[in-house]
Amino acid sequence: MSTPSTAVQILVTVIPIVGIVAGSVVLFFFLYFNHKQKILLIEKGLYQKISFDFDAFSLFTGFILLGVGASLTIFFLIKDGVSYALIGGLVPLGLGISFICYYFVKQKTTKQ
Repeated sequence: MSTPSTAVQILVTVIPIVGIVAGSVVLFFFLYFNHKQKILLIEKGLYQKISFDFDAFSLFTGFILLGVGASLTIFFLIKDGVSYALIGGLVPLGLGISFICYYFVKQKTTKQ
């Protein structure tokens, strides 16, 4: 088996580094200009705070994670039986159940 040339090894090493640096630069400038935009809107009195319904988000996310977690758990149980791979399904299943429980607890406490 022959080893790849030095140039190929350098390219394979450099490409991910360049991608990460370029992505970081784009993210930095997005955050910077977004901050500047919000500052200008606040100064002109045009800024409106975005409302976020965390209750609806938790219920929606809970059902999504519950479905994904249940299907992965069943798949891994059928494929490998009880093994460490089952954690890949139990984690989203547990998170989904937790989000749904949060939603119902929050609804119960706000009614009181």
